[in-house]
Amino acid sequence: MHHDPRRMHTYGPAIDDLADQVLRYALDRVRETPPPLDEPRPATELDARAGTTITPDGLGGAEAMRLWSDVLARACISQDHPRALSFVPSAPTEASVLFDLVVASSAIYAGSWLEGAGAIWAENQALRWVADLAGLPEGAGGCFVQGGSAGNLSALVTARHAARARAAASGERLPHRWSVVASAEAHSSVAAAANVMDVDVIDVPTDPAGRMTGDALAATLERAGTEGVVAVVATAGTTNAGTIDDLAGLADVCDRHELWLHIDGAYGGAAMAAPSTRARFDGVERAHSLVVDPHKWLFAPFDAAALVYREPARARDAHTQRAAYLDVLHEPHEHNVWNASDYAYHLSRRARGLPFWFSLAVYGTDAYRDAVEATLATARAGAELVRACTHTELLLEPELSVVLFRRNGWDAADYRRWSDRMLAEQIALTVPTAWRGEPAMRFCIVNPTTTVADLELILDTMTGPA
Repeated sequence: MHHDPRRMHTYGPAIDDLADQVLRYALDRVRETPPPLDEPRPATELDARAGTTITPDGLGGAEAMRLWSDVLARACISQDHPRALSFVPSAPTEASVLFDLVVASSAIYAGSWLEGAGAIWAENQALRWVADLAGLPEGAGGCFVQGGSAGNLSALVTARHAARARAAASGERLPHRWSVVASAEAHSSVAAAANVMDVDVIDVPTDPAGRMTGDALAATLERAGTEGVVAVVATAGTTNAGTIDDLAGLADVCDRHELWLHIDGAYGGAAMAAPSTRARFDGVERAHSLVVDPHKWLFAPFDAAALVYREPARARDAHTQRAAYLDVLHEPHEHNVWNASDYAYHLSRRARGLPFWFSLAVYGTDAYRDAVEATLATARAGAELVRACTHTELLLEPELSVVLFRRNGWDAADYRRWSDRMLAEQIALTVPTAWRGEPAMRFCIVNPTTTVADLELILDTMTGPA
């Protein structure tokens, strides 16, 4: 049976009906308070309930939407639930979620200024706000990438390219091996990026709170040397404990050795917007590159990471792709103002920064400041709850919005059983972690709708056996 090949791209009554269903679903999901938590389901169950969904003739819009809403969506954990406190969750604003529909419907290619000037202009406004929070100079800029992993890799590739260019300009021989310097508390994506780049990782020991300090970095470089060092990777908010490295001290050492300082603020960088914590980021203004993920603690939908360079031209030199069909994008012209594809390893890219820009434009930066401050206050109150409980022990004073603690007397199996029960009973997503080799628990609070009562409810479930 042959169909009209244009039927998938023709607007008609069937698409009207489908649009009604999709928009109704989206609005109902935005309105739902609290949102559903839900949980993963075995593949065998999904096979049985959904069946074969890819067929020669198609299922039709109504049936495909039914399968999503009744079966598949319920097998995904909602990261914006106020008691989704594991990993680093997300809490996109209603405006950002709705504008994501606009972005998808607009068919924007946001790699080049020629094709996506309006989108890139708006994204650059949002990037400028992030750069201003960090105190980076007027010429700083970059692009939005998929996440912190993509941002870290792109920044480190830029740093290596700059090191090669510097060696070539001075006539120095290239090192036998390149390396990056980071602590054990750095995000796992740093080691992954080093693996992709085929460079070594030089480990710097941390202090008891998991921070990398300038003194520890200096001692490590004195022992290992600086030949072949591409960059030092500092963390502005470790994922596990929420601590901030000694950014000013690290910047001093990097300046002394003329090393690239990359700051991974994927999770914690949002707290630069909060007056109560901004001083803890002193030194961030000296970074050569910085990553902050709006889909974590700046209330944007997945996926959006802001990658900002002090000197964007260095990234452009490292990442611009050349091909005959792309030459038009690099000729001097008013249509070639800022090609976002030149600042990371990507070429094709969606305008993933637009929902973040729209939310900033709708609510204003003061609302963002207040929302981040609210989550910080909840974390501090949560730490006091943990301290007051006879069965729990606070492991670190929260520097940002991670509350790291231990349930006295539990081993790893106890934490796992309790965590599984919390999800099965639809109370919370709270998976265990480890601290200094021992099992532990952490709450990561990035959702302004998470309350102290939510944390108290969860802690109360830990009074009895797992």
